Amino acid sequence: MADFAYEVDGDGVAVLTWDVPGKSMNVMSLEGLALFEELIDRALADAAVKGIVLTSGKDTFAGGMDLNIIARMKAEAGDNPAKGLFDGLTRIHAMMRKLERAGMDPKTLKGGKPVAAALPGTALGLGLELPLACHRIFAADNPKARIGLPEILVGIFPGAGGTTRLSRKLGAMAASPVLLEGRLFSPDKAKGAGLVDEVVPPAELLARAKAWVLAAQDADIVKPWDARGEKIPGGTPYHPAGFMTYVGASAMVNGKTKGVYPAAKALMSAVYEGAQVDFDTAIRIEARWFTNVLMNPSSGAMIRSLFINKEALEKGARRPDVPDQKVAKLGVLGAGMMGAGIAHVAAMAGIEVVLIDQSMAAAEKGKAHSEGLLSKAVSRRKSTPEKMAEVLGRITPATDFAALAECDLVIEAVFEDPKVKAEATAKAEAHLPATAIFATNTSTLPIGELAKASGRPQDFIGIHFFSPVDKMMLVEIIRGKQTGDRAVARALDFVRQIRKTPIVVNDARYFFANRCILPYVDEGVRMVREGVAPALVENAARLVGMPVGPLQLIDEVSIDLGARIARATKAAMGDAYPAENTDDVIFWMEEQGRLGRKSGAGFYAYDEKGRRTGLWDGLAERFDATGTQPELTEIQHRLLMVQALEAVRALQDGVLMDVREGDVASILGWGFAPWSGGVLSWLDMIGAAKAVEICNGLEARFGARFAAPDLLRDLAVKGEGFYARYLPAQAA
Repeated sequence: MADFAYEVDGDGVAVLTWDVPGKSMNVMSLEGLALFEELIDRALADAAVKGIVLTSGKDTFAGGMDLNIIARMKAEAGDNPAKGLFDGLTRIHAMMRKLERAGMDPKTLKGGKPVAAALPGTALGLGLELPLACHRIFAADNPKARIGLPEILVGIFPGAGGTTRLSRKLGAMAASPVLLEGRLFSPDKAKGAGLVDEVVPPAELLARAKAWVLAAQDADIVKPWDARGEKIPGGTPYHPAGFMTYVGASAMVNGKTKGVYPAAKALMSAVYEGAQVDFDTAIRIEARWFTNVLMNPSSGAMIRSLFINKEALEKGARRPDVPDQKVAKLGVLGAGMMGAGIAHVAAMAGIEVVLIDQSMAAAEKGKAHSEGLLSKAVSRRKSTPEKMAEVLGRITPATDFAALAECDLVIEAVFEDPKVKAEATAKAEAHLPATAIFATNTSTLPIGELAKASGRPQDFIGIHFFSPVDKMMLVEIIRGKQTGDRAVARALDFVRQIRKTPIVVNDARYFFANRCILPYVDEGVRMVREGVAPALVENAARLVGMPVGPLQLIDEVSIDLGARIARATKAAMGDAYPAENTDDVIFWMEEQGRLGRKSGAGFYAYDEKGRRTGLWDGLAERFDATGTQPELTEIQHRLLMVQALEAVRALQDGVLMDVREGDVASILGWGFAPWSGGVLSWLDMIGAAKAVEICNGLEARFGARFAAPDLLRDLAVKGEGFYARYLPAQAA
């Protein structure tokens, strides 16, 4: 079967139906592009065809372009991949332009055939760029549909003409939320934003599009940029109003990206330069900037981690080969913020939930957390009262562990204390069916130790959620030494049900995510203690792509929690506990009553509404920051490398088992410089030899924590990278 079907009805309307075989959503391939252009040529050449409607045979329209097209364009170009990309983009632009001009006379702008796009559902990326080249866009009133251009979120920008068309159609300011933020819209909001022209009942979609095609006049199909005397909304860059728009947009982009995301800067350049020339020159400029981005290693790494690797993990790349283990009924032990959050996301996914706490008042309070989130969603018109009642109806508060009798999975989310967790485990297992799996939600405690309280350790597993549960996409699944494949499969199936991204790691203290993020926080505090200005530490982190500085991160998590973890770790490790640490700073902050954002005082100062007002003055006074300050690059190398080296050690030790999981987890779990594609991709980007050179310099000045692991040194000697060694297909 072909990707596109072609049929001319009795009124002379050619309907092109996009329906890629074997795919739940249409994606464009090189073969699909060739067929699409062939059918457009056929329709334009047929005198019996009065116009064209482009639609989908699925309940969605399209998810965009198959990103493997980029790899093929590069590969087929041999020694000149940039030329291969640019030539390929130029061909796509020419095809889109042919669709847009639709056979009209270039001088009189008459005689063209009307083209309408009829979108039954979601239209993303190229799935919106194609309709933007049509003359009118009809969208079905489908509440599940999302319409937009999310390319910026994976390190590229709309490069098939969408950037130029949308910015000229709406103006740079109105187009910025779509292009620079990757914002997605429901059909009605897409109409309000100017992305689609009409929203119609689903049953009338095709008929309404055909009727418009048959009634359209010559003037209806001339795009604003092809009309004489085109005026770009908001003005061009050299117009007084336009000048202010572009100055403001540039400031906004640099403020948000700190200059480390090449796609955002390239997009702005394409829009700015394109607005000063005719349309055909503008899309050529767009193609050049898009090629520039695609040749930047940042975009390739972001696409690999945030699209290819993330999708593979969500589809079960690491799932053991056992029968389906979906969860119908979930038990949650502990109705605090974490337990309540887990109950909420499970109920939202259609899973029945028993939420247990020591008192019914506490259990009811946990359910009220969901009620608050749902009420907010209803007030913002992101949900309905009916949906809210349906979700709340799935959560049953309880105090009796007997209520767990029919649960497939139980997640314990009680206080982070081995004794408390052991007691909860024993009480729950007394009532669980033989097929049930028991999971502990912990961020630091070794799973093997907690499993000692279980009568069936093969069915005991760790599931580490990140807070807040409803917003954080990563879930870390921890496999103990005795954990069986069925437990791993059920944990993975559950994470897939609640639409989050899983990684599977082997048991070790701090697992993977916390193992890497704690050194980042520690290094920031260490530098403050050394006399580095706190503002320099925080800004250095942001300027290298970290979403928050280490001091702000401690404030958000809470300083007393850091102190508790330090004490518990020291008690567990004994003499093996590192003598050179930053506990003294954390304990001092705790003594001062500065426990972070929750107390309104931490490394930062806060106003009465809990908003940060700046770094606390007492910090620089206590740790004299008046001396000579280090170079920005040195600080950034310390902050990034201390995380990266711990990731390498985790891989070397067998805690991390897949480089894809290391990269995806580092971005989704703690925000490791997303422009780099993740912690291991960053090391591949700079090269193992350069990484070892940096480590040697840092180790000589700051100690053994910067010693390059044997694995990294071996890669450097052999001229390999992590992907080249462990996933050569991904590296290519």
